[in-house]
Amino acid sequence: MIKLGQKAPNIILEGFKANHIKKYNLKDYRKKWVILFFYPLDFSFVCPTEIIALNKKYQEFADSHTEILGVSVDSVYAHQEWSRQLGDIKFPLLSDINKEAIQKYEIDLASGISSRGTFIIDPKGIIRYILVSDNNVGRSVTEILRVLKALQTGEMSPAGWKPGQKTLGKG
Repeated sequence: MIKLGQKAPNIILEGFKANHIKKYNLKDYRKKWVILFFYPLDFSFVCPTEIIALNKKYQEFADSHTEILGVSVDSVYAHQEWSRQLGDIKFPLLSDINKEAIQKYEIDLASGISSRGTFIIDPKGIIRYILVSDNNVGRSVTEILRVLKALQTGEMSPAGWKPGQKTLGKG
C-alpha cells in the first residue's frame, strides 16, 4: 500500500506539452517539488475544470519551485487534441495507457480508469501528501497550493493556515 513518507514510485510515461510529445521520467524532477495528479479521462465533465484551474495557478506553483504533472489513461494523442481544445496548458499531460502508474499509485478502479488522486512529492522524492477522492468531485487547487506551501515551510501549520501567517514551529 502506498503511504506517506515513502519514496514515490517512479513512472516513465509519454506525455504532451506545448505541441511536443516526449517521455517524462519522475526521477528527472528530483530537487523540485512535484504535484502529481491523476484524473479519470480527457473529454469528461469535471476534469477540464481541474486542468484549467491548475493552469491558471501554474505560475504560483512554478514560483514555489514546483512542477505539475497530470496523468490519465488516455493516449498521448488524446492529450494532444484535448490540450488544443483547452488552450495553452503549461504542464505536461502524461499517458498511462498501459495503466502501470495508476496501479503503482494504487488508484486504479475496476472500470479501468483512475480515481482522482493528488500526490505532493518533495525534492527528495518522498510522498508528503495524498488525497484521493470520488471522481464526481473536483479538487481545490487553492487547497493544493496551500498544503504545498505549508509543507515547504518545514514547520507545523495550524488548521486554516495560509501562506504568510505564523506557523506553530518545528515538529
